[in-house]
Amino acid sequence: MGDNLFEGLPPPSHHQQQDEKEEEAEQEQGKDQDILALKTNSSENNKEASPNPVLKSALKRPKPTESNPEAAAPEKRLRFKTTTDASETQVIEAMQKIASHIKNPTKFAKASKLAIQLIQAGSVKAGTSDYFFAILEAAMSSTTSCTDPSVRGDYHSLFSAAQDAAECLNKKQKNQLTVWTFRAVMANDLLTDDSFVFSKTASKLKDAISSLPIATEDDDIDEAATLKDETETGNNDNDKKQAVVDPAEENNKDESDPFGLDALIPRSGKKDDRTKGKKDIAAKSRKEDDEESKRFLKSTREALISCLEIAARRYKIPWCQTVIDILVKHAFDNVARFTSRQRDAIEKLWASVREQQIRRKQGKSVTGKLDMNAFEWLQQKYSTEKISIRHSVGASGDRRAQQWLG
Repeated sequence: MGDNLFEGLPPPSHHQQQDEKEEEAEQEQGKDQDILALKTNSSENNKEASPNPVLKSALKRPKPTESNPEAAAPEKRLRFKTTTDASETQVIEAMQKIASHIKNPTKFAKASKLAIQLIQAGSVKAGTSDYFFAILEAAMSSTTSCTDPSVRGDYHSLFSAAQDAAECLNKKQKNQLTVWTFRAVMANDLLTDDSFVFSKTASKLKDAISSLPIATEDDDIDEAATLKDETETGNNDNDKKQAVVDPAEENNKDESDPFGLDALIPRSGKKDDRTKGKKDIAAKSRKEDDEESKRFLKSTREALISCLEIAARRYKIPWCQTVIDILVKHAFDNVARFTSRQRDAIEKLWASVREQQIRRKQGKSVTGKLDMNAFEWLQQKYSTEKISIRHSVGASGDRRAQQWLG
């Protein structure tokens, strides 16, 4: 009994401490689990709450879905009307007004610009081509020459733009436009200050001369007369002949058929009359074509001679001389393609050019004075000057700066 009953047993505080430690470990584990749960919940809530990143395409307004896209109305766009659609009658009236005003040199610039606008707008068609040709005809019938400095640029612009409307013209009008182009475009290009344009135009002129046929005796005979005078005199003669012949034919008919019974008798030669009429029409058309080709050839030769004369007038300009030499030499080599008077003009022109070439070889210019470059001119100038031995002192060595030097 004296023995200690609690011997070998742990103290009572040891169990309490272990229990407390176990409880504290459990509590700590519980807290850790709660914290993890809270973190996972918060991350899930953040994922659910955060929206997707905004794209630029999402900012655009979505197009409404249409059940039937074919039946949907087209989108309306704001467009400005830059051109006015004119009817054919309005275009014809405008062309008639332009043709009436373009003859006046003071109104030529404005009228030619309006005509160019009609060409660019596509108003020149088969139905309006005759009225447009009347504008060109009125422009060339003006009292002012197409190479006049006041209207030279306007003529060049008008007939250069007229090439775009040449398809709407007939054969006769195209031939006339070609001749006018020589006079209004090529002749004005020969008056340019650009050496490249001048040489290019001269080469075109040489090609045009080479394309001419050899002149015949008929061309020499018909050289002096113009087609306009021939047609006018021919029409007047035909009218007079018809006026004289018609009463005689009526008298013969009255005498041969006083009762008018020939009209009741059937004719046996109707087919012969029809074939004869067709042959007459064909022969007439051939004759007209031949006359038109002769007229066109004659006008082309005259226009080319005019261009040669314009080029020869610029021989005083040094950079033009070589090009003119080649051009006139080419015309002289092809002199057989021109008529007799034109041949005489080309021969005189070639003689003048050869004389000036000889002068140039001798050192003389077109005016008769000696040709010299800048070095030769300065050499001649300072050959007679008195130059001081002191550098840049005095004027012609007269020692005027002697006092200034002390």
